[in-house]
Amino acid sequence: MAWSTGAELRVDEEVRDALAAGRPVVALETTLVSHGFSRGQGLLAAQDAERRVRAAGAVPCTVGIADGAIRAGLSAADLARFAERGSAVRKVGARDIAACVVHRALGSTTVGGTLAVCGLLGIEFMATGGVGGVHRGFADTLDISGDLAQLARTPAMVVCSGVKSILDVPATAEVLETLNVPVLGWRTETVPLFYVRGGGPAVSARVDDPGEAARIAATHWRLVGTGLLLGRGPDPELDPQSDPDSLLEEAVRRVQREGIVGSAITPAVLNLVEELSGGRSVAVNRQLIADNAGLAAQIAVAHTPD
Repeated sequence: MAWSTGAELRVDEEVRDALAAGRPVVALETTLVSHGFSRGQGLLAAQDAERRVRAAGAVPCTVGIADGAIRAGLSAADLARFAERGSAVRKVGARDIAACVVHRALGSTTVGGTLAVCGLLGIEFMATGGVGGVHRGFADTLDISGDLAQLARTPAMVVCSGVKSILDVPATAEVLETLNVPVLGWRTETVPLFYVRGGGPAVSARVDDPGEAARIAATHWRLVGTGLLLGRGPDPELDPQSDPDSLLEEAVRRVQREGIVGSAITPAVLNLVEELSGGRSVAVNRQLIADNAGLAAQIAVAHTPD
């Protein structure tokens, strides 16, 4: 058994029972609750994602850190607590987990932080919005998200909307190739760019149904052992009613002028995109996250033996 419980790791009873019985579980992160949206929209996004996981026949495991322990599976009250504290919640990657636990801080896990917990528990599927990667201007800052290194060491599939397009997407794809992390495309030959269905670098392989994705994941874990990304673009009818590329570029320029760096970049850009789009980007973002969660659950169900 790949997991245990104790003072530093508290696994929700439903999640624990599902893992023990070999039923499908999908991990979900909490930075989207505290940092990804404004005015409580992150809480609604998390609730939508959990509902979609359940509707597809899997158990959601939303991960956060509270009261001196990693919490694998959060209650409605727990999620509300993360939403109420907002950006005051500590943003926790894999490197930050121990300090957050010891300091008894409230910590929302990033993709990398959530994957570290997946590794502890043996959870093989995760869903999120966009993943982190190589930041623009990397040559000057050496800023690369810890998500990538954690993907390389965790045998899990992350279903996402591709690499955040505020980043250097081609450079991120190169790093993932170096780390032997396949980037699969859900019914697309190019990496989705969050709000945009395609247009990024070529994917490692296209997949067209959950069973195919599950078979590739299982075979990859058996032969290579690293994680995988599956990029799912927005449905054609999902349109923020404006040019997402121009909005993102304008938001990135403003954030750069303000000197914002590191983990603060993404929430700052998303807030500006929301402002520039008149709030339309929020609905699109929430739908992307929910759709990714539903797909991750379908693949997890397909991966589970009858």
